Amino acid sequence: MGNTQIVGGHRIASDRIANLADGEVFVFGSNIQGFHGGGAAWYAHKNFGAEWGVGEGLTGRTYALPTMEGEASLQRAVQNFTDCARQHKELTFLVTAVGCGIAGYTPDEVAPLFKEAAALENVYLPQVFVDVIQS
Repeated sequence: MGNTQIVGGHRIASDRIANLADGEVFVFGSNIQGFHGGGAAWYAHKNFGAEWGVGEGLTGRTYALPTMEGEASLQRAVQNFTDCARQHKELTFLVTAVGCGIAGYTPDEVAPLFKEAAALENVYLPQVFVDVIQS
């Protein structure tokens, strides 16, 4: 399997992304300071060009979503991401389970924030988010 699949009409991002195809963007959770020291943030920095010091937005072949600053901040950040994905139809965004690692949220808390993004043809969500959104 590659980095994406469609199951039951839902776009699913792989849980294990080792490399990116042309036009694919690795979407990961960060902190607003862009200190990519652990988890998917570290992986994005090491492998896909996430810039140290950039805590939100496109850098390299990644999109940083700040997840450590509280729920209201996360909600704004996901809306910013959704707007970016809508503007960049030439890119395919592979969303990891942002916020569900070091930030300490559950998929039940985070996945509903991605409902609008899930409707975009160039956004692929992790299975755990799709499971929540479709329930």
